[in-house]
Amino acid sequence: MQTITTTEALAEFCARAAAHPYVTVDTEFLRERTYYSKLCLVQMAYAGDGKEVDAVLVDPLAEGLSLEPMYDLFRNEDVVKVFHAARQDLEIFFVEAGVFPIPLFDSQVAAMVCGFGEQVGYETLVRKIAKQPLDKSSRFTDWSRRPLTDAQKTYAVGDVTHLRQIYEKLSSDLAKNGRTPWLQEELKVLLSPETYVIKPEDAWKRLKTRTTSGKFLAVAKELAQFRESYAQGRNMPRNRVMKDDALMELASTKPKNAQELSRSRLLLREARKGEIADGILKAVQAGLEMDPRDHPKVSNDKEKLQVNPALADLLRVLLKAKSENAGVAQKLIATASELDEIAAGKRDVPSLKGWRGEVFGEDAMRLCNGEIALTAKGSVVKVVSL
Repeated sequence: MQTITTTEALAEFCARAAAHPYVTVDTEFLRERTYYSKLCLVQMAYAGDGKEVDAVLVDPLAEGLSLEPMYDLFRNEDVVKVFHAARQDLEIFFVEAGVFPIPLFDSQVAAMVCGFGEQVGYETLVRKIAKQPLDKSSRFTDWSRRPLTDAQKTYAVGDVTHLRQIYEKLSSDLAKNGRTPWLQEELKVLLSPETYVIKPEDAWKRLKTRTTSGKFLAVAKELAQFRESYAQGRNMPRNRVMKDDALMELASTKPKNAQELSRSRLLLREARKGEIADGILKAVQAGLEMDPRDHPKVSNDKEKLQVNPALADLLRVLLKAKSENAGVAQKLIATASELDEIAAGKRDVPSLKGWRGEVFGEDAMRLCNGEIALTAKGSVVKVVSL
């Protein structure tokens, strides 16, 4: 198989790929020691029989190699870019070049829409659709080391050659059952910049806490903002600055000086001095000085919901029936919390909109309004108009 190490060779391959209706893409990367993913390898293939000419490995670590020809291909709207579980791949390309592969096809999302269950793995699709085994022994190797072994290359190229058959099968099924718009609706989130941009001032929202104390949340917000900014600026994992449990401890103890900071049980040794320690103490002070009117608030809307338990149970039965009838996983249509929200009278929920509204939401509203009833015969649940 060909490993591309020059911009010229990449441009030649991308020119050939542009003459085909689709190209399959995958990446190998490392993120254990950095904030942003380090791209180590790109695999691409276009329609063919798997020979060297139509499936290649691209080495982004090769000296002098520019990925711009590939990004031009990503911008070419005449060629579908096919990925499996694309979120992390798309994040890499967006962060590195501000590029999204358009049009996009994600085989994991397509498989869920086609009834393969929730978050189906690539190996499962290879086995069920391509009827081939898949060697995953190189999955957790260090992709930044050179030279790559033959086993690594074989593993890597298999992630795009089998994907061609999977794409052709799933795209055909989607067209036959009229669900292509469903897939496009699901992919909107993946193609939104907001999915990949983490603003330090919003980092506190990712913390898991049940505390509603304004002062605690103010300090936690400032600490989370400092941690995110520090990690982004130095391209290091946020947990190497401080872990969540240490952040929560500091938001509770609110140290005002180095001596008090040193008493932390959970803070990493490296964070007890220097820039990180200074940043922590400044963040705590900023949180304590925050105007109470600006204190962050944890939404407790769910706690205030007046859920009708009988209606919630009926909605669960309806969802199960609709899911089985459509051949789509229940959780892809509606989550348990969404059903409770509907039973409490909320209407601005995803399961009542778009294709979910067609499959489930319309009848869910009719059930809430007393316009339909549910009957059961054996294991089959049917909807009856009243």
